[in-house]
Amino acid sequence: MRDGFAVDADRVVVALDVGGTGMKCALVRPDGVAVHTERHPTDAGRGPSAVVATILDVADGLAAKARADGLTPVAAGVAVPGVVDEARGVAVWSANVGFRDVPLRDLVATRLGLPTALGHDVRVGGLAEARLGAGRGTGHVLFVAIGTGIAAAHVVDGVAATGAHGAAGEIGHILVRPDGPRCGCGRPGCLEAVASASAIGRRYAELAGGSPEVTAAGVVERATAGEPLAGQVWREAVEALADGLATGQALFDVATIVLGGGLAQAGDRLLDPLRMALRERLTFHREPRLVVAALGDEAGCLGAALLALDAAGVGDPQEER
Repeated sequence: MRDGFAVDADRVVVALDVGGTGMKCALVRPDGVAVHTERHPTDAGRGPSAVVATILDVADGLAAKARADGLTPVAAGVAVPGVVDEARGVAVWSANVGFRDVPLRDLVATRLGLPTALGHDVRVGGLAEARLGAGRGTGHVLFVAIGTGIAAAHVVDGVAATGAHGAAGEIGHILVRPDGPRCGCGRPGCLEAVASASAIGRRYAELAGGSPEVTAAGVVERATAGEPLAGQVWREAVEALADGLATGQALFDVATIVLGGGLAQAGDRLLDPLRMALRERLTFHREPRLVVAALGDEAGCLGAALLALDAAGVGDPQEER
């Protein structure tokens, strides 16, 4: 970062990570340390206008909190799910929050009087993991979040690719099983329709004859305990995920793949078989280091702060943090 800024401990970024259920919010120093955190309900069912009003009120409250504590807010960063046009600062579309072409960056900037950046939740999470977390120091990182869906962020030297239309990183929609279950996007056989946490639970319930749906964590526990059906479902998911990651490695040739999201909490029970399955699929491509995310649910806020610092010309995305 610029000379003197990183050590100026009174400066902070107002950072919000907005999800369909809740908002994770923080005041973050330029060195990536959160000095204050808050959580607020999103209540997306109230409609997008009400959600925007809450975002503005929470951001304003955080800036006021900073000033009351003798800190100086210098920028704001907001992360949202869906399709995000970062260049224009527009939340183009989000099923979870209901946004349609919301100029959120400018709304926050006007309310706070601060330079503001708007980013995609998974991309900023990947940005934080690449620069501050499990991918730190490796240069080329693919961050893959595996939860209700599957999405990724490709980060090179501290910068996450957005794509021509703000939709880069949708690795969950790689076709892995042409005759597989129909994905939420409408096409059968997408990776997230087979290997996401929600898909694993649905598959187990289906094979168990319509029994109540079990969570992915429950399937992992049963597989570990030796239950044949759970073992089959878990193997199917790991094999599909390995197919998706092998495609990702062929495209991006990264040094490190960082796995985040709820499924990554399986730890070595995911990493060990996945690492072996991925290795079997690679020919001339170099095998990436496969690790679990280190920042947990703080990654979104930290990444939103980094994006804001970069957009404001404060951060140096190529400096190792």
